[in-house]
Amino acid sequence: MKIVIVVMLVGILVALGSAGLFMLRRGDKAEQRSSHMARALAVRVGLSVALFLFILLAWHLGWVRPQGLPIGS
Repeated sequence: MKIVIVVMLVGILVALGSAGLFMLRRGDKAEQRSSHMARALAVRVGLSVALFLFILLAWHLGWVRPQGLPIGS
């Protein structure tokens, strides 16, 4: 469970980083850069939505439970 969440978070960060690199790259044509950047950002949004839905499903099935914040120290 934790491994799936960590892998998805890493995938989100990789997609965000690749979009940033496509934005900063100079050698390519502008249309090609924006196309690659838009695709990377779409992948990031898709992974974020999938992660959110996976966490909701895991909560519904009882795989994870909200623990709350500990009171006091």
